[in-house]
Amino acid sequence: MSEPDPSDPSGRGRQRRPLIERIGMAGIAVVLASVFGAVGLAAWSSGEPFLAVMGGVGCLMTVWVGGLTLFRG
Repeated sequence: MSEPDPSDPSGRGRQRRPLIERIGMAGIAVVLASVFGAVGLAAWSSGEPFLAVMGGVGCLMTVWVGGLTLFRG
C-alpha cells in the first residue's frame, strides 16, 4: 500500500497530535502572543500607531493559530 501524499489537501491519513504536544505548542503561542501584545502596547503608548496595529494583529493571529492547534490538533 502506498503512503499518503503529504501535499494532499484533503487531509486523509492525517493523525491528531498528542495532547501534551498540543498543549506545549499552545503554550509557546501564548508566550509569543504576549510578546506581540507588549510590543503593541509599548508602541501605542509611545505614539507609534502603525507599529501598535502590527503588534496587535500579530498577537491576534498568534492566539488564533494557538487555539486551532490546541482544539483541532
